[in-house]
Amino acid sequence: MTDSWERARQVLVAAGLPPDGLVDCRPLTGGTYNTVEDLRLVDGSRYVLKIPPPETVPGLRHESQLLLSEAEFYRAAGTVGVPAPSVVAVGDGHLLMTACPGDPWDDSTTGAERALLRAELGGLVARLHQVTGPAFGYPSGALGPLAPDWRTAFTAMLDAVLDDAVRYDAWLPVPVDEVARSVRAAYDALDEVTVPQLVHFDLWDGNILVDRSAGAPRVGGLIDGERMFWGDPVADFVSLALLGDIRADAEFLTGYQEAGGQAEFDDATCRRLALYRAYLYLIMLTETVPRAVGEERVRWTREVVGPALTAALADL
Repeated sequence: MTDSWERARQVLVAAGLPPDGLVDCRPLTGGTYNTVEDLRLVDGSRYVLKIPPPETVPGLRHESQLLLSEAEFYRAAGTVGVPAPSVVAVGDGHLLMTACPGDPWDDSTTGAERALLRAELGGLVARLHQVTGPAFGYPSGALGPLAPDWRTAFTAMLDAVLDDAVRYDAWLPVPVDEVARSVRAAYDALDEVTVPQLVHFDLWDGNILVDRSAGAPRVGGLIDGERMFWGDPVADFVSLALLGDIRADAEFLTGYQEAGGQAEFDDATCRRLALYRAYLYLIMLTETVPRAVGEERVRWTREVVGPALTAALADL
């Protein structure tokens, strides 16, 4: 029996599930940080097991205790009926959850299917944003306790990734000091956010499952909520239109607004959106160092994400 099987059996025992019922344990690909495994039991039930890397593995400052944040996201999503895994057990170094139906969204959808899915997704994200938290920031405590206001929380998040960029000597299209000056000039726009709302912050297509089991495709689940925080819902628009502009996604915005989401892109909102774009692109550029990605990925990140960061800073 492999180490993975033995670990899975131990987690099942801790969760009160029959370890002898385990009939398959296989790795799931697509992630770049945690180890993810698909567990299948003899009764047909499926679970997903996540294991974080050892503490000795280098990472970004906000990546500590990511599984606590992920569990928080799934519990919160469940309160508003958004399809997502259900938390079965969170232990010392693992998260066990139910599996959602479907496969990561890919290019196989037709134009008509994509339009319907984007509208459905808009409604689901609007429901996520109805959930409010106790204060602002990462619930994992990776950057300290939750903050009483959004400016305090988000500036700490930006400062942390800028520190990471310096610590890892990460390539950026402009010097770190120049990035810091640009983002600080827009911090006043953060004061408009007064309610801490649920933000996934990693809703690119790979974290949206599409379920075709009943015929027409539907959103089967929103997964990988480990980057969630309590903050400004506008921040979710960055990954939802990764390296693009959410304002061009009419179907999503229609579904979002029809479900009660607020999406008015006035000057302050656009400045905040540029801040969140800069934050995500700084993460994407900096993490290539501790992840030790290959040359091809480094080149793509510099050629594509680098200009996107420069554009976000210009928009500030």
